Amino acid sequence: MTSKNRQLHLNLNFLNAGTHAAAWRWPGSDPRAFIDIDYYTRTARLAEQGTFDAIFLADFPASPKRLDFRPFQSLEPSVLLASIAATTEHIGLIGTVSSSYNEPYNIARRFAALDHASRGKAGINIVTSADKASALNFGHKTPFAHALRYERAGEFVDVLKALWDSWDDDAIVGDQQGGLFVDPARVRAIHHQGKHFSVQGPLNVPRPPQGHPVVIQAGGSDDGLEFAARHADAVFTVAHTLDSASDYAARLRTAAVAAGRAPGDILILPGLITIIGSTTEEARRREEQLWALSSLEQGLDWLGGLLQADLSSLDPDAPLPDDLSVPVDGMQTFAREALAKARRDRLTLRQLIRAQGSGSTNHRSIVGTPQVIADSIEAWFRSGAIDGFNLMPDVLPSGLETFVEQVVPLLRKKGIFRSHYTGSTLRDHFGLARPGLPLRA
Repeated sequence: MTSKNRQLHLNLNFLNAGTHAAAWRWPGSDPRAFIDIDYYTRTARLAEQGTFDAIFLADFPASPKRLDFRPFQSLEPSVLLASIAATTEHIGLIGTVSSSYNEPYNIARRFAALDHASRGKAGINIVTSADKASALNFGHKTPFAHALRYERAGEFVDVLKALWDSWDDDAIVGDQQGGLFVDPARVRAIHHQGKHFSVQGPLNVPRPPQGHPVVIQAGGSDDGLEFAARHADAVFTVAHTLDSASDYAARLRTAAVAAGRAPGDILILPGLITIIGSTTEEARRREEQLWALSSLEQGLDWLGGLLQADLSSLDPDAPLPDDLSVPVDGMQTFAREALAKARRDRLTLRQLIRAQGSGSTNHRSIVGTPQVIADSIEAWFRSGAIDGFNLMPDVLPSGLETFVEQVVPLLRKKGIFRSHYTGSTLRDHFGLARPGLPLRA
């Protein structure tokens, strides 16, 4: 796609009540909505009304340490996305899977089924779980080391793709008179024997409508970058400044070329938190109201978990200690960006927590009017460093409603965002080619 006719991509990062840690306490929010299917389907239809590319569901295969703080990602993503598929027509469906604690056959089958059920809307976000709570749920005392997690993830995706390719597109013959249902010559075992997985195959689901569900990756470490360069159709990344976004894009595109791909083969989609008001003052007032509903203790717990450090005894109104560093086997990208932001902007601990949605995430935030938000999105998009955003409204559904009703028309007026869907699959929305089958011996 040329720079002249590039189109912005927008996903809804659907974090139950909203991105802000206090979203569930906002007037009108339902604390039990995080397990209400109707709430998810209504919100998905709202995103579809705004012609978003996809709904994205994060996942965490463990209960949070503090259940009393806020709602959490509870319902298994592929099940929830199948429910959303039944009530939407166009929007893509991206679910998160941990390659650390799953087997590739089950996941290949599950997302092939979702792709069929949604007529080609499925995407899979591969993560490498770094937390101890998840490790303990799957028979491990500690998480895998960082390099090992990504080594396993690479093999995991190799097996997924081999299984999706184990059926030819035309394997189902359906010859009722001749009695030939499937041509056995067009379905093959994969005979995978690797360091981490042994999988015979073939898959017991015919090839997905998209060939492969869209593969997403969400890590910015060196290992994550190499994984993305080899496997990803899109990356969900963190970027607080346009300079950091440009630097990441350059590194990823160089790695993609080294992996035998074109520089633009991988979409780059950083997270973007929005707090919107009809005036700047109204937006700031909304931010203050959310902050007033927040818990400093929750913020300290979240940031401490990210940095793998006990922050409870620190002065919240003092800068972060100099000895805090990025954990070797933790969530390196988020930790690095949090520390960089604190030191670049000279933030106290309390200010950093507030900048992270009071302890909920570590993405760039814009507090302002619809015009300010649309202008910022346009500037980043036209820079060429990014292809779009994972939108993270402060409160759902109200923050999304305002974005769809007031920001989306401005983006369309700027000529950078679709007014209607022109394709039928998630690959169509993203402008991605359907992968062909590998050459057979």
